[in-house]
Amino acid sequence: MEDTVPEPGSVLIDGPWRHRDVSANGTRLHIAELGRGPLVLLLHGFPQFWWAWRHQLTALSAAGYRVVAPDLRGYGASDKPPRGYDAFTLSDDVAGLIRALGERDAVIVGHDWGGLLGWTTAVRHPVVVRRLAVLAMPHPLRLRHQIAVDPRGQGAASRYMLGFQVPWRPERGLVTGDATQVGTLLRGWGGAGYPGEQEERRYRAAMRIPGVAHSSLEYHRWIFRSLFRPDGARFANVLRRSLRVDTLQIHGAADRCFLPSTAQGSGRYVSAAYSWRLHDGVGHFPHEEIPDVINAELAAWLES
Repeated sequence: MEDTVPEPGSVLIDGPWRHRDVSANGTRLHIAELGRGPLVLLLHGFPQFWWAWRHQLTALSAAGYRVVAPDLRGYGASDKPPRGYDAFTLSDDVAGLIRALGERDAVIVGHDWGGLLGWTTAVRHPVVVRRLAVLAMPHPLRLRHQIAVDPRGQGAASRYMLGFQVPWRPERGLVTGDATQVGTLLRGWGGAGYPGEQEERRYRAAMRIPGVAHSSLEYHRWIFRSLFRPDGARFANVLRRSLRVDTLQIHGAADRCFLPSTAQGSGRYVSAAYSWRLHDGVGHFPHEEIPDVINAELAAWLES
């Protein structure tokens, strides 16, 4: 077991990108940035941080884009405030970041929770979202529906979220034993061979940064508890608005976190051009499992 607790600066991994902090929506967000051109904003999911997009940072910047991968609120080297982990505040973070970067709008590419924020931001702040690509995340209303009507499928796959609802114990579980539970989640959700040794080591270390385990679980607590509160009803009403931006949805056929049958059907919430891509043998992390394929797919879609 590791005795030294990682510092936030440990996620400032060297590469061709530049690290800096940006103030958005009253919160300091760390970003990795590379390239020039139209802005592409890459939003990571759980239990990861900005580095999940390392392959896309280099590939999309080489294709002529300004590519920015932030640590979301509560993760990595970004601020970890005691509150603000609801979809409303988090999507305001995304919209505020685009403006703080000096851009009028951006293409949002989101994975997992980053995908949920992509869906949400595109509805709540359509002016700042030029196009939307979502990896491994059904539309939130589609997910809610499938949990209810498919208890042995998506309902069973989402049971981990129930375990996250109790106070403090899940946080301790995430970081115990050098964050071995993070590796268990990655292997359980990923396709064959994922994660590699480097990926598991990085994500386990990042989860042990003080405050990250608690903050990352607050996302899951809000989305579950809001089902029984007025803010959840308000969130559902907002998400019923049709998306009016071109949308690409990418999913792995072997995703055991969000089942392909759950993700399919999300296009009903999009009134603009919608494209669906399903990759055989790929789990919950397509951008890392098959980066060359995903890079080519995103570049072709961006140029279309």
